[in-house]
Amino acid sequence: MSMSIPEHDPRRSRWIPWVFVGGMLLVLLVNVGMVVSALTTFTGVTTGRAYDKGRAYNHVLEEAARQDALGWRSIVAVEARTLRLAVQDRAGLPVPGRVAGGLHRPMDGLQLPLVLAADAAGWTAAVPETPAGLWEVRLTLTDAEGHRLDIRQRVVLR
Repeated sequence: MSMSIPEHDPRRSRWIPWVFVGGMLLVLLVNVGMVVSALTTFTGVTTGRAYDKGRAYNHVLEEAARQDALGWRSIVAVEARTLRLAVQDRAGLPVPGRVAGGLHRPMDGLQLPLVLAADAAGWTAAVPETPAGLWEVRLTLTDAEGHRLDIRQRVVLR
């Protein structure tokens, strides 16, 4: 009983090393693509002078507490390219004063000033033609005694 050992054909397994080479090239290409994407897109910096602003954060908290102590409440609405603002005190009475500010687009930093006119319900302003999307209303109300209320509200303009 003689056993025969099948002969080895070297051509049959020649492709195996090329699979490893191809796999490594694929990994290399994906990594290069991710490095290029990381270097050419978002920088990671969202605030200029972030360290200094972080050190002054207690001032931000104190300002927020001061504004909360006033008890004023603001209502901002945008309808048909008209911005309406009403500010009420603790008793629900309107707070008179002077309002200044504008619109800020968080996406690209575009800022547009608003001219607010007082009326019986508060203030109104015509919203200029703007790109549609998310905007932030940034207004400051100053009353006759010098008390300030910073108003920040995000709105979607169409």
